[in-house]
Amino acid sequence: FRRIARRTTQRSQRSMARVNANVQEVVSGITVAKNFRQEQHMYDEFKQVNEQSYQVNVRSGFVYNGVFPVLVLVANIGTVIVIYFGGRNVLGGSITAGDWFLFLQGIRLLWFPLTSIASFWSQFQLGLAASERVFALIDAEPRIHQLDRQPVTRLAGEIEFRDMFFSYDDRQTVLAGFNLKIAAGETIAIVGHTGAGKSSIARLVARFYEFQGGQLLIDGRDIRTFDLRDYHQHLGIVPQIPFLFSGTVTDNIRYARPEATDEEVALVAQHIGGGDWLDALPEGLNTLVGEAGRSLSLGQRQLVALARVLLQDPSIIILDEATASVDPLTEAQIQEGLDLVLQQRTAILIAHRLSTIRHADRIIVLDRGSIVEEGNHNTLMKQGGHYAQLYNTYFRHQSPDYRPGQGFVPILQA
Repeated sequence: FRRIARRTTQRSQRSMARVNANVQEVVSGITVAKNFRQEQHMYDEFKQVNEQSYQVNVRSGFVYNGVFPVLVLVANIGTVIVIYFGGRNVLGGSITAGDWFLFLQGIRLLWFPLTSIASFWSQFQLGLAASERVFALIDAEPRIHQLDRQPVTRLAGEIEFRDMFFSYDDRQTVLAGFNLKIAAGETIAIVGHTGAGKSSIARLVARFYEFQGGQLLIDGRDIRTFDLRDYHQHLGIVPQIPFLFSGTVTDNIRYARPEATDEEVALVAQHIGGGDWLDALPEGLNTLVGEAGRSLSLGQRQLVALARVLLQDPSIIILDEATASVDPLTEAQIQEGLDLVLQQRTAILIAHRLSTIRHADRIIVLDRGSIVEEGNHNTLMKQGGHYAQLYNTYFRHQSPDYRPGQGFVPILQA
């Protein structure tokens, strides 16, 4: 019976998880659904998921609510048997009536705690089923394997990939024998078509994934020997869509360094974009950002993320398409903030904006996990190779003097 109850509980929790996931998806995508008039489809889909959850929970209710009646039935049957055979023995003179009565009282004292267990047995099984999922997560083997936990002091920021082999699964290799050296304080921009391996390089530097072969050296030291807690204190990351926690703008900037004072936070915020972006906030740094920062525009969230990184003062900075989804004015503010953030720091820029790429010290052009070209913007444009093709495809229309049908760069390499 315990196995049946445990299996029923697990199914009930999974069905409830599907209902919650469906509700979250519906709420998040309600604008799209209204735009395409798919409200009925969303309702029908939720009704189906909810009906499955209802059926599972009904079965679960029968299982748990049947425990107490079964125990009471067994206890009553046992008591009837004792009364019957005990009464016969009393009439036959084998035992006295007093012994028989005392035995019945003992039986009653035995059955009472057993039947009382049934009152909270269902909660007990729910707790066990939930704990199994928690302990499964706790016992999960980490995918990142560190060989040592050496402390990491201030880094110069030199990064070197040596014969790197990396893949997310066994079906496709992202990097094969990849080699790249980034000097301390150098800003490199990584460009290429979708799937070329740009974000993979950034994630490996951030130590979010384990590589299968080769070495990744930071200041000449194997990254697998670092204490990751220390290492990440010297690493700043600005994603394409930054995440902000509920609270004020000040709270989110201070998240990088909780001990920072309000004056330090205000000074850093003023340095980003000249502080002009703060004037657009209703209450300045005390403005509430809402859940996940949704009260702010995407550009404002990017500026908060840049201020957060600047307060952190890291040695290595990774910007993953930080200006890909903002308007030109905000892009100019972000670019001004980038110029400050990137000073005397090693930076890896994954960008699709010409304004970000052309200011890099070196541009790395990736194609299927391999470096096909590298150099600055002007040099690569003159070569007329892969970078020139990317310019004609992605970057040409971002040029200030863009004219439709004009400004194509001659392709000199096949």
